[in-house]
Amino acid sequence: MGQNESWGNRIGLVLAMAGNAVGFGNFLRFPVQAIENGGGAFIIPYIVCFILLGVPLMFVEWTLGRFAGHRGAHSPPFILEKMGGKRKIWRYVGVFGIFSTLGIACYYCYLESWTLSYIYHSVMGSFNAMPQSQVAAFFADYHDINSSHSGIPFENIAAFVLCLALNIWVLSRGIQKGIEKVAKIGVPLLIIFGIFLAIKGVTIKAGENGALVSGITGLNFLWTPKYTSLYDPKVWLAAAGQIFFTLSIGMGCIQCYASYLKRNDDVALGALSTSFVNEFVEIVLGGTILLSIAIGFVGLDSIQSLVANEGGFGIAFQTMPYLFSKWGAVMGAICGVAFFGLLFLAGITSSLAMCSPAQAFLKDEFKYSSRKSALLIGGVLILWGLPTVLFYKKGVFDEYDYWVGTVCLFFFAMMECILFSWGAGIKKNWKELNRAADIKIPKIFKYILTFVTPAMLIIIFFAALIKPQNDEWNRLSFKGWEVDASSLIGKLTNKNVGFNRQWIADTLYSDVEGVCKSVRKENNRIYVDIASLNTQSTEEGYTKTYSADTLSVLLIDEGTLIKAGTPLMKGRFINNVLYLSLSRYYLVLLFLIVLTAVVIAARKRKKQFQIKIQ
Repeated sequence: MGQNESWGNRIGLVLAMAGNAVGFGNFLRFPVQAIENGGGAFIIPYIVCFILLGVPLMFVEWTLGRFAGHRGAHSPPFILEKMGGKRKIWRYVGVFGIFSTLGIACYYCYLESWTLSYIYHSVMGSFNAMPQSQVAAFFADYHDINSSHSGIPFENIAAFVLCLALNIWVLSRGIQKGIEKVAKIGVPLLIIFGIFLAIKGVTIKAGENGALVSGITGLNFLWTPKYTSLYDPKVWLAAAGQIFFTLSIGMGCIQCYASYLKRNDDVALGALSTSFVNEFVEIVLGGTILLSIAIGFVGLDSIQSLVANEGGFGIAFQTMPYLFSKWGAVMGAICGVAFFGLLFLAGITSSLAMCSPAQAFLKDEFKYSSRKSALLIGGVLILWGLPTVLFYKKGVFDEYDYWVGTVCLFFFAMMECILFSWGAGIKKNWKELNRAADIKIPKIFKYILTFVTPAMLIIIFFAALIKPQNDEWNRLSFKGWEVDASSLIGKLTNKNVGFNRQWIADTLYSDVEGVCKSVRKENNRIYVDIASLNTQSTEEGYTKTYSADTLSVLLIDEGTLIKAGTPLMKGRFINNVLYLSLSRYYLVLLFLIVLTAVVIAARKRKKQFQIKIQ
């Protein structure tokens, strides 16, 4: 991406923008949020947040991009600087637009690579006749570098490198021959796969192929509204968070893509078109596929339990291959290829967009070619992505996701909205948004952009900062309250770590309650499996495994009832908190590198300007 590049046509632009927005969040995160927040109880807040947050922020990012693009800026630091006028602080706010997208791409490409492996295993019939427990174990083993189900040594690393190579190759070809071409092929194919799977899901009949209920049951769960949810802050925060993930706003990708528009290209209709394509894919396809198939075959209660323990990965990678096999070997393989192929296409169109702000920065400011900039970005993704591969089970993947995929994303979106509406002035930017527009935007959005959207973003950010334990907002008091482990304060204080809080310790404690299901020795290690218990004190099925070397001394036996904080073993242990802390420092290093590059680029621009006016 360079100064002279542009989109081939409007269809290519809209599909590329849609490809950027449509990602794993549409198919993995949205159904999980719906399940966790009561199905129909989630839909009304979700639609309201889409109108008050999603659409306005799409207007903001498209407008910022076009405004700065024909002024010679295609990367977030200088896009915001152009809009901010003489206030150069906005340049450094824009650093988050490069840092967060690179950080997200580092672990996103690993997630993307899982889908490649699962496509291969679906074709090879690896999941045929596997019970659900073995499919779940397959996923756990996949993240063990010493394990391979394909005969390829270090399968997860090999798939990760292959995925990176594909991304680098497409980026090296530029906009029209690379990103736009992939979007024109990938997005329609993704929708075709999605429609096929959605039809398979809704046509499930109770009693056929082991289905417990009809596929329509899942849709009823999603589309039966519950108006009591309007009074629940937890559901509103979940809905607002989903809007960010689903539209890829607050990342700088949309700004970057829009910066290659011509001066009088429309942004209003483009922003709306992208938004509604994404919502179709998310609600109509994403919600239908997972909810109808999973609830149809397993039942709502079991799916809610699985989601509570394993999240979206629990459904997609630990359950769906098992459910597809119920249709027989051939149809199971076809559905597996369609589902994981759909996820791969959603993933690669998004990861390409994530790399585009960094590539535009390198090409604009340091005059790198498409190939050279793509290779440099690939090197960054390898260096910062490998920890999420090697230490996935230590929580590094989730730590990256929280800091760069959640905190930075919200912060950047909040700041760009404040700049658009208040820093540069809504009067000027409302005019810019409507210039050469193919549709007339209702004037009420001017007031939404000025007051409602910024206020909602600020409220969401501070709510995430002080979120009370278990989302019990009625506990807020001037006397203080216990913050949740997932809150920003909770994360900073390692509240989510549990009882193993030391980097290196001589005792390993349980972080969960349950019963010791088994103690086993494999590959010179001891494994302790703790199964959760339901209210009747019987095993619920979910198992957490602790492992240590064989020199460790066991302090419990099979059948022992376990409480959170129960000592499990004595020995020498490196706890996960060490890996979490180091991953944060590593991300800070990446931020400082990006910041330094922006400072150097700014000085180069200043020097070039001084030479020009002499």
